[in-house]
Amino acid sequence: MPNCCDNHVLPTLGERPLQQLRSTEIDTLYVTLADKISPRTALHVHSVLNACLGTATRTQQIARNPMRHVVKVPSPGEPDHGIALDQKELRKLLEGVKGLSLFPIVAVAAFTGARRGEILALRWEDFDTEAKILRIERSVDDTDKHGLRIKGPKTERGKRTITIDDDLIALLVAEREWHLRTVAGVPDGVSVDLSLVKLPAGALMFPSPGADLTKLRHPRAITKEFAQRAKRLGFPNLRFHDLRGTHETLLLDAGVPVHTVAARCGHEPAVMLRSYAKRTRKADISAAAVLGAISKGTLV
Repeated sequence: MPNCCDNHVLPTLGERPLQQLRSTEIDTLYVTLADKISPRTALHVHSVLNACLGTATRTQQIARNPMRHVVKVPSPGEPDHGIALDQKELRKLLEGVKGLSLFPIVAVAAFTGARRGEILALRWEDFDTEAKILRIERSVDDTDKHGLRIKGPKTERGKRTITIDDDLIALLVAEREWHLRTVAGVPDGVSVDLSLVKLPAGALMFPSPGADLTKLRHPRAITKEFAQRAKRLGFPNLRFHDLRGTHETLLLDAGVPVHTVAARCGHEPAVMLRSYAKRTRKADISAAAVLGAISKGTLV
């Protein structure tokens, strides 16, 4: 509970005298938090803050509880399971961002199912071209108190190894080569032995734009740029997180076993299936077609 207030309430309202706190300020806080934390966490913040102010009212530290006049109390509601693109739509999206610095980030999200924070925390040392894998071992966390920082996975399931295809490997190899050329000061097209060039320790795959290859890129900047590009391409409601759902859905629709997809994405199988069921009916239609082939000629 203290961490809840420390991280989400005090940075905004901590300087306000308790007796002067207004319900409109709490409403503004909730609007701000809606872009940063999940609905369930927002509800927890509300519960903690409400309990604190209730105690202050009962002990006569404040004359009235401003929570009584808050316009909209956070609610976990029905989780938003997002949009799942089909293969044609995903191809259109990728073609539309090709050539942009956003492109390899979108490609990794679409073809690994990794989360935004996990992708932005990837280092080149996590990429093994021979084994054809990416290792997910950390994530970028954005907090009001500490700013951008690296954190470990919430559970052991979140720490995982993802097998990737040859085209994604080639894309990442080209991205790494560009980083090596940047470090060496060698322009494109100039032949040089890049094996002699070393990247700095902890070099990120997708650092913040600039010369420092270890500086974290801001997750919200990626979200904003992606939303703008997606809207121009005809996907006005598509979120970056929907690339993860798209990855899961395409694999499940193709018949990849649930436990394999769940392990790949760092999910609980049951949780992933509930989300999948909300996103698509294609699997149910496929199941009906299979049963129809089995029952053909036997029921009538």
